[in-house]
Amino acid sequence: MKIRLKRFVLLPLLSHCIILLLSSCFSPPPRYETTQPSRATNTAIFLPTSTRPVLVDISPTAADIPMFTPTPDVPRVLPTLRSESTQYTVKSGDTLAKIALAHQVSVAQILAVNTISNPNLISMGDVFTIPPASVNELATDFKIIPDSELVYGPNAANFDTKAVVQAAGGFLSRYTLLMDEGDFSGSEIVIRVANEYSVNPRLLLALLEYTNGWLTNSMPDANLIDYPMGFPDPYRKGLYNQLAWTANNLNRGFYLWLENSLAVWTLADGSVMRINPNINAGTAGVQYFMSLLYGKQQWNAAVGENGFLSVFEELFGYPFNYAYEPLLPSKLQQPTLSLPFLEGDPWSFTSGPHGGWNDGSAWAALDFAPPGEPMGCVPSIVPVTASGNGEIVRSGIGAVVQDLDGDGIEQTGWSILYAHIATEGRAEVGEYLQIGDPIGFPSCEGGFSTGTHLHIARRYNGVWIAADGENPFIMDGWIASSAGIEYDGYLSKNGQTIEAWYGQAESNQISR
Repeated sequence: MKIRLKRFVLLPLLSHCIILLLSSCFSPPPRYETTQPSRATNTAIFLPTSTRPVLVDISPTAADIPMFTPTPDVPRVLPTLRSESTQYTVKSGDTLAKIALAHQVSVAQILAVNTISNPNLISMGDVFTIPPASVNELATDFKIIPDSELVYGPNAANFDTKAVVQAAGGFLSRYTLLMDEGDFSGSEIVIRVANEYSVNPRLLLALLEYTNGWLTNSMPDANLIDYPMGFPDPYRKGLYNQLAWTANNLNRGFYLWLENSLAVWTLADGSVMRINPNINAGTAGVQYFMSLLYGKQQWNAAVGENGFLSVFEELFGYPFNYAYEPLLPSKLQQPTLSLPFLEGDPWSFTSGPHGGWNDGSAWAALDFAPPGEPMGCVPSIVPVTASGNGEIVRSGIGAVVQDLDGDGIEQTGWSILYAHIATEGRAEVGEYLQIGDPIGFPSCEGGFSTGTHLHIARRYNGVWIAADGENPFIMDGWIASSAGIEYDGYLSKNGQTIEAWYGQAESNQISR
């Protein structure tokens, strides 16, 4: 099923920073055996003499997961590359990185044909020549992981991150980080990032091992303590920020591939490679992430059979044996949902479709601001209410997640994320709420926000579902659509259309 993601990628280069559009957004150790890993089964393995023990995956059982091999998919028809130069006028929110990837070229190629005194400072109205997107080398078609190994979905629902980290005994098992919410252990940080971005914790652990050995090495490179994923951005220092950046870019490659919005990879050394149309979305996510770290030689090694995959296999077994397919059924239908506020309360529709979490995921979210004077991040006494019927399965750090399919598991079936929910009065895990029951109060808690509001988004089997896609966000009959620009969009019902606006006005008021 296609997931619409109508937007361009922002290359997170240090010299081309993004100006954010503000949202107006332990347990017993596993069992071991002493057999050699193979691609026929993911039996639990522990080799004491091995430099990297294969850790038990206690989720799910072989009876639950069929055996898969990366069989060929129907080759994707990738976007056509331009054969001629074109002119581009800089718009609000643009960066050279954004412009470059939107046009399937590198920043270096743009700089080579334009006089730009400071690549960090470009202005609205500037006109740049964009060179042809000519690429001669085709990237590998080797499949690294199935799609379900990228998202935090059914195949990872019972994965015990804490047990795996403790069993591995590496630096990660001793790591702690003081954050605004208190001290977090290494495994707690992995779990938090996995939950927030809906990215498989097994994949995050394997990537952390590949980049610096933190999972099994008790004495990793001291130079990588602040930057364990190998991305030395001072604004992304520490394990949480590094893993969040990783998860966001895994999502970016994954969802853009599903949207068929990618044609080339621009590698860290400026090389540009044509994406192979025979890969899958999960592989695209990993290939994109690796493109941000490595030049051509290292990238080819990382995404080949003896690269990252070999590390994953040594840790957890063959990834395609975990495949859960399909992640999205062919006839997926949203359950009945309501606008997330009390009848009669006039809320403001402040943001149309945008990233479900950060800017790498599908445009799964909508934003609403409560009634009252717009005074920034101030407490609100106007409640957010349940949009659907179901159990609260996660509550904390500004977020509440409601499971809608009755199994009490966030990673299966439909779930709703309510973000920026204040601590005081917030619904607790285990509560069963029906439409209209209070979730809590809108705030600026959790994530980044400049004003009190609610950020609401849907997922199915851990996949962010675009608010304006084939299964649009529908609440009380109001259907979400996009204007083609992130955060800009509409809600329509019975011939009436409301456009999102970052503020309060009569034109963007909506109520039940």
